[in-house]
Amino acid sequence: MVKDEFKVAEISVSYRPAIANKPVMVSALDAYVLFKPFFNEETISLQEDFMVMYLNKANRVLGIYPMSKGGITSTTVDIRLIFAIALTTAATGIILAHNHPSGNLKASRADIDLTHRIKDAAKILDIALLDHLIISPVEKDYFSFADAGVL
Repeated sequence: MVKDEFKVAEISVSYRPAIANKPVMVSALDAYVLFKPFFNEETISLQEDFMVMYLNKANRVLGIYPMSKGGITSTTVDIRLIFAIALTTAATGIILAHNHPSGNLKASRADIDLTHRIKDAAKILDIALLDHLIISPVEKDYFSFADAGVL
Protein backbone atom coordinates (compact mmCIF):
# COMPACT_ATOMS: atom_id res chain seq x y z
CA MET A 1 0.00 0.00 0.00
CA VAL A 2 1.33 3.45 -0.99
CA LYS A 3 1.28 6.12 1.67
CA ASP A 4 -0.61 9.31 0.81
CA GLU A 5 2.52 11.46 0.89
CA PHE A 6 4.05 9.33 -1.88
CA LYS A 7 1.06 9.40 -4.23
CA VAL A 8 1.35 11.46 -7.39
CA ALA A 9 -1.25 12.64 -9.83
CA GLU A 10 -2.19 10.27 -12.62
CA ILE A 11 -1.45 11.64 -16.08
CA SER A 12 -3.85 10.99 -18.91
CA VAL A 13 -3.31 12.01 -22.51
CA SER A 14 -6.09 12.73 -24.95
CA TYR A 15 -5.68 14.35 -28.37
CA ARG A 16 -8.65 15.09 -30.61
CA PRO A 17 -7.95 18.19 -32.69
CA ALA A 18 -10.84 19.46 -34.79
CA ILE A 19 -8.83 20.28 -37.91
CA ALA A 20 -11.10 19.20 -40.76
CA ASN A 21 -11.98 22.75 -41.85
CA LYS A 22 -8.93 24.60 -40.56
CA PRO A 23 -6.93 26.63 -43.10
CA VAL A 24 -3.55 25.57 -44.43
CA MET A 25 -0.74 28.13 -44.34
CA VAL A 26 1.09 28.41 -47.66
CA SER A 27 2.43 31.96 -47.54
CA ALA A 28 3.07 34.94 -45.29
CA LEU A 29 -0.02 36.57 -46.76
CA ASP A 30 -2.13 33.57 -45.63
CA ALA A 31 -0.77 33.99 -42.11
CA TYR A 32 -1.34 37.77 -42.14
CA VAL A 33 -4.96 37.36 -43.23
CA LEU A 34 -5.59 34.82 -40.46
CA PHE A 35 -3.72 36.76 -37.74
CA LYS A 36 -5.18 40.22 -38.50
CA PRO A 37 -8.60 39.74 -36.82
CA PHE A 38 -6.86 38.63 -33.61
CA PHE A 39 -5.40 42.13 -33.20
CA ASN A 40 -7.91 44.47 -31.57
CA GLU A 41 -8.51 47.40 -33.93
CA GLU A 42 -9.23 49.65 -30.93
CA THR A 43 -5.77 49.11 -29.40
CA ILE A 44 -3.51 48.02 -32.28
CA SER A 45 -2.10 51.58 -32.53
CA LEU A 46 -1.63 51.79 -28.75
CA GLN A 47 -0.21 48.51 -27.45
CA GLU A 48 2.01 45.73 -28.75
CA ASP A 49 0.40 42.29 -28.87
CA PHE A 50 2.22 39.03 -29.57
CA MET A 51 0.42 36.03 -31.08
CA VAL A 52 1.50 32.50 -31.93
CA MET A 53 -0.11 30.29 -34.57
CA TYR A 54 0.30 26.55 -34.03
CA LEU A 55 0.36 24.21 -37.05
CA ASN A 56 0.42 20.49 -37.72
CA LYS A 57 2.82 18.75 -40.14
CA ALA A 58 0.60 19.67 -43.11
CA ASN A 59 0.72 23.36 -42.03
CA ARG A 60 -2.95 23.14 -41.10
CA VAL A 61 -3.77 25.59 -38.29
CA LEU A 62 -4.37 24.03 -34.89
CA GLY A 63 -5.04 27.39 -33.26
CA ILE A 64 -3.80 30.88 -32.42
CA TYR A 65 -2.79 31.87 -28.91
CA PRO A 66 -2.56 35.51 -27.76
CA MET A 67 0.78 35.24 -25.96
CA SER A 68 1.10 38.72 -24.50
CA LYS A 69 -0.19 42.27 -24.43
CA GLY A 70 2.39 44.91 -23.69
CA GLY A 71 2.95 48.61 -23.74
CA ILE A 72 3.49 51.22 -26.41
CA THR A 73 7.00 50.09 -27.38
CA SER A 74 7.34 46.46 -26.28
CA THR A 75 5.78 43.32 -24.88
CA THR A 76 7.21 40.46 -22.87
CA VAL A 77 7.29 37.04 -24.50
CA ASP A 78 7.86 33.91 -22.42
CA ILE A 79 9.52 31.41 -24.75
CA ARG A 80 8.79 28.56 -22.34
CA LEU A 81 5.06 29.26 -22.65
CA ILE A 82 5.24 29.26 -26.46
CA PHE A 83 6.64 25.75 -26.39
CA ALA A 84 4.53 24.47 -23.51
CA ILE A 85 1.51 25.18 -25.72
CA ALA A 86 3.23 23.78 -28.82
CA LEU A 87 3.92 20.51 -27.02
CA THR A 88 0.41 20.40 -25.56
CA THR A 89 -1.15 20.80 -29.02
CA ALA A 90 1.38 18.46 -30.70
CA ALA A 91 2.29 21.30 -33.06
CA THR A 92 5.14 20.71 -35.49
CA GLY A 93 5.29 24.30 -36.71
CA ILE A 94 4.68 27.81 -35.42
CA ILE A 95 4.27 31.25 -36.92
CA LEU A 96 4.76 34.34 -34.76
CA ALA A 97 3.14 37.75 -35.15
CA HIS A 98 3.27 41.02 -33.29
CA ASN A 99 2.26 44.56 -34.09
CA HIS A 100 4.22 47.80 -34.04
CA PRO A 101 1.83 50.50 -32.78
CA SER A 102 3.99 53.14 -34.52
CA GLY A 103 3.26 51.58 -37.90
CA ASN A 104 6.98 51.07 -38.58
CA LEU A 105 7.47 47.69 -40.26
CA LYS A 106 11.24 47.57 -39.68
CA ALA A 107 12.30 44.72 -37.39
CA SER A 108 14.13 46.03 -34.33
CA ARG A 109 17.28 44.44 -32.93
CA ALA A 110 15.08 43.11 -30.06
CA ASP A 111 12.63 41.59 -32.60
CA ILE A 112 15.47 39.86 -34.45
CA ASP A 113 17.12 38.60 -31.25
CA LEU A 114 13.84 37.23 -29.88
CA THR A 115 13.11 35.50 -33.19
CA HIS A 116 16.53 33.83 -33.16
CA ARG A 117 16.09 32.70 -29.55
CA ILE A 118 12.70 31.19 -30.39
CA LYS A 119 14.15 29.55 -33.51
CA ASP A 120 16.97 27.99 -31.45
CA ALA A 121 14.50 26.63 -28.88
CA ALA A 122 12.23 25.32 -31.66
CA LYS A 123 15.13 23.49 -33.28
CA ILE A 124 15.82 21.56 -30.06
CA LEU A 125 12.18 20.44 -29.95
CA ASP A 126 12.03 19.65 -33.70
CA ILE A 127 9.37 22.33 -34.21
CA ALA A 128 9.67 24.52 -37.30
CA LEU A 129 9.57 28.30 -36.87
CA LEU A 130 8.03 29.10 -40.26
CA ASP A 131 7.75 32.88 -40.03
CA HIS A 132 7.47 35.94 -37.82
CA LEU A 133 5.23 38.75 -38.98
CA ILE A 134 5.23 42.37 -37.89
CA ILE A 135 1.81 43.87 -38.45
CA SER A 136 1.31 47.59 -39.01
CA PRO A 137 -1.92 49.30 -37.96
CA VAL A 138 -1.12 52.35 -40.08
CA GLU A 139 -0.42 50.87 -43.50
CA LYS A 140 -2.63 47.80 -43.03
CA ASP A 141 0.44 45.88 -44.14
CA TYR A 142 3.00 43.45 -42.71
CA PHE A 143 6.67 42.47 -42.73
CA SER A 144 7.61 38.80 -43.05
CA PHE A 145 10.94 37.64 -41.57
CA ALA A 146 10.85 34.58 -43.87
CA ASP A 147 10.14 36.56 -47.04
CA ALA A 148 12.88 39.07 -46.14
CA GLY A 149 15.42 36.28 -45.48
CA VAL A 150 15.88 37.36 -41.85
CA LEU A 151 14.64 34.05 -40.46
